[in-house]
Amino acid sequence: MVFSSPVFLFVFLPLTIIAYYIFPKKIKNYILLLASLFFYAWGEPKLVILMVISIIINFFLAFFMEKSEKKPVKVFLLVTACVTDIGFLFYYKYFNFFAGIAISLFGLKIDSPNIALPIGISFYTFQIMSYVIDVYRGNCKAQKNPFYLGLYISMFPQLIAGPIVRYIDVETQIRNRTLSSEKFYEGAVRFMKGFAKKVLIADQLAPFVDTVFAGSVDSALVKWAAIISYTLQIYYDFSGYSDMAIGLGKIFGFDFVENFNFPYISQSVQEFWRRWHISLSTWFRDYVYIPLGGSRKGNVRTYINLIVVFVLTGFWHGASWNFLFWGIYYAIFLVIERLGWSKVLGKAPRVLRHIYLLFVITMGWVMFRADDMAAALTYYKSLFTISGNEINLFLGNVSVKVLFVMAMGILYAFPHTKLWDKIKTVKIYEGLRFALMFAIFFLAVCFMTGAGFSPFLYFRF
Repeated sequence: MVFSSPVFLFVFLPLTIIAYYIFPKKIKNYILLLASLFFYAWGEPKLVILMVISIIINFFLAFFMEKSEKKPVKVFLLVTACVTDIGFLFYYKYFNFFAGIAISLFGLKIDSPNIALPIGISFYTFQIMSYVIDVYRGNCKAQKNPFYLGLYISMFPQLIAGPIVRYIDVETQIRNRTLSSEKFYEGAVRFMKGFAKKVLIADQLAPFVDTVFAGSVDSALVKWAAIISYTLQIYYDFSGYSDMAIGLGKIFGFDFVENFNFPYISQSVQEFWRRWHISLSTWFRDYVYIPLGGSRKGNVRTYINLIVVFVLTGFWHGASWNFLFWGIYYAIFLVIERLGWSKVLGKAPRVLRHIYLLFVITMGWVMFRADDMAAALTYYKSLFTISGNEINLFLGNVSVKVLFVMAMGILYAFPHTKLWDKIKTVKIYEGLRFALMFAIFFLAVCFMTGAGFSPFLYFRF
């Protein structure tokens, strides 16, 4: 089940909200837990068992970890939890990839089973690992109620595509949270905003991007239009989902972390990764980069740590060489910026810094979107190979609709703080804001019902 589907919007969500608000406070968590398990089981009735098993295993390991007073026992339980969690992730997401490598290198005869990738396994695995690691560190207490831990892991708003919510950030909210009409309203507006971003921008660019990346058009201008469109598509798809997740969280009384902060206004790669997929960057910082030594052990060690983190970041997105090289690509730029390039950028005009960042990001998305590295290299070559019929090919393949949506996507990828501050001084601002947002949401619903099913890009990760 996806947020941008009629069954979710018109059946599941209204019924869940009604049940959640009419039942007493003491069973609201159980209502939300049952709804979340049903939400996940809707698409994967068998694989929901895997998530439940992970919850049970980590519940008991964290419980005994906290009870034990012997550090070797705590370390053993932590290692057991991490190996189990990563083991599940490895089998379902990476087994066939490494089996293929083993077959190619050593001629081994390994059967490659048809393994179905559980939706959201990368997200909920990182959440459950953050829980047991924080219990080990003493940053939080082990949850004594297995159903509450189950709610934290399976909560449907952020279950399948983030943001990655750490247990220490919602520990108190699981036990006690405030519901109010103001928070409900804020959540509803945030959900509508995210829904519109997904349906009216990301989904409208998707067919054009898919067509061009399928190799049906041999034109540099069209290829540039497609990769710029994908740069917008993935941002509005993923940030739209995050907006919807955060909005739904508020409707049910939760405050989730922000996941995007206008990443395309960045002027360096370092800044970009402070603004893009913030919950993932923060996770790797706190559980990988800092434990490896961060930047505390000299420049060489810092560069190695950055490379490790971004190799893992790339690989986290998928079992494919292009994701691995995508991570290495960013690690190289981060190291170069630390070596002194950031000082050079600091002296350059703002517009040049911005152009540099957008070029780096756009080139990176080629690897991310391509089916494999061979396809990515072919695409790179075509970007800089001018044919003799560029204008006609562009006019024949890039519709007015695509150009309009691209323009809107570029416009709203930048904050309009000063404009909104002026509008807020008008007394009827909130009413106008809601009316406008509802009109856009209604338009998005019309597009959704007309276009049919459109999955989120990050479901594949």
